[in-house]
Amino acid sequence: MLVLESLTKRFGANLAVDRATFKLDRPIMLGIIGRSGAGKSTLLRMMNRLTDASDGSLMFGGRDVLSLKGAEKRAWQSQCAMIFQQFNLVPRMDVVSNVLHGTLNRRSTFATLFNLFPSDDIHRAIDILDRLGIAQHAPKRAEALSGGQQQRVAIARALMQDPKIILADEPIASLDPMNAQVVMEALRRIHEEDGRTVIANLHTLDTARRYCDRVIGMRDGRIVFDGTPAQLTTGVARDIYGADETFSEEATSTEIRDPQGAAGRMHAPA
Repeated sequence: MLVLESLTKRFGANLAVDRATFKLDRPIMLGIIGRSGAGKSTLLRMMNRLTDASDGSLMFGGRDVLSLKGAEKRAWQSQCAMIFQQFNLVPRMDVVSNVLHGTLNRRSTFATLFNLFPSDDIHRAIDILDRLGIAQHAPKRAEALSGGQQQRVAIARALMQDPKIILADEPIASLDPMNAQVVMEALRRIHEEDGRTVIANLHTLDTARRYCDRVIGMRDGRIVFDGTPAQLTTGVARDIYGADETFSEEATSTEIRDPQGAAGRMHAPA
């Protein structure tokens, strides 16, 4: 399905990603963890072709993704949708129009200039927003929504592309714990219900363990761990983060606990 072989990115003398190699032979939810600067975001940007690789190969369905140009490259970017930490919405535009921007790669220049959308696309955008629990906000400006709601709008925009792969670059880094759980549960449902591959860059170990089928750990541009959530022990985490025995998972936890101390998932109001 997806094969990365020695994928490398250099910025001058700096080696941001060093021979990243892994493959996915079926749709899964994959978490990539590591400290800031480990190369996680650069890896996702190479996969989406927002950044050109310096070396290595990236194959999907037997096709060489790194060789794609022009319309074929744009088509790949629709199949491999990107969600960003800062949402990348148009703040003064209404929510449903932001979602409809997920169709730009397949629309004519004329339709794009005059913001003309087919009624079928409008209905589909609203259906996606409803699925994510925010259809009631469709006519509002994006800037009027909370951070968690805006991230769900960004997810809806990605789903409008009908992608095979969703890349989420630190999707919960700027959210409070309640909204972080709502967003991660939305991504997990999209994987399970749609059969789409979701690859998410994450900072917290509890999030990776709870929502991901497989976890990759990066340190200094290299993949230093590739295994199941159960294999992501505290000792392994120390190696990934380059930490000593004082490393505490609680310091990075996004887990919400009830007054009795029991961990649980909570949903933020829409």
